[in-house]
Amino acid sequence: MRVSMLFVLSALLISLQSNGQFHVGVKAGANVTKVDGKSFKDEFKSGYMLGGFAEIKLSKKLYVQPELLINQYNTRLDTNYNNLVGNIFNGMTSVKLDYLSIPILLNYRMGGGFISLQAGPQYGVLIDKNNSILQNTGNAFRNGDLSLLGGVQIKAGAFRINGRYFVGLSNINDITNDSKWKNQGFQLSVGLTFF
Repeated sequence: MRVSMLFVLSALLISLQSNGQFHVGVKAGANVTKVDGKSFKDEFKSGYMLGGFAEIKLSKKLYVQPELLINQYNTRLDTNYNNLVGNIFNGMTSVKLDYLSIPILLNYRMGGGFISLQAGPQYGVLIDKNNSILQNTGNAFRNGDLSLLGGVQIKAGAFRINGRYFVGLSNINDITNDSKWKNQGFQLSVGLTFF
């Protein structure tokens, strides 16, 4: 049963790829992010992104691009806020958040097809909680983050160059107060398709 399912799936992927309707690749790049909200400095810090993606053609101009990424978001704490709330972050000045992210983008190819506009949702699961622990051993950040992405992709042969902006839609604050914290930032990446 498993062998026949694997065979059917392989045949489908080869068929889609041979018609130019399906591509798979890897990508890496940089994130420039901040956490928007009380207790964080209003400045962007750099991090990294890496992972894989697929391109599934829907029509001549439209295709879906699901991705699986590791995203690192960095931010700095506002020391004035720490003084106000009794140093709940245990003396830390910066925070690193690592997410396993799944963006699903709809791409619209413009002109000759080498430039595409992208937009879609992204859901991230917090996988590194080293810097999300409060002094009282609680979590400062929620495990899930829903974001909206938009940007441009340039296709140059097998290479893909992306520039995106993302804004968090969900409150990632897991402390019982009224402050809302949301991720936002820019992503720049280079990808390479294998087939």
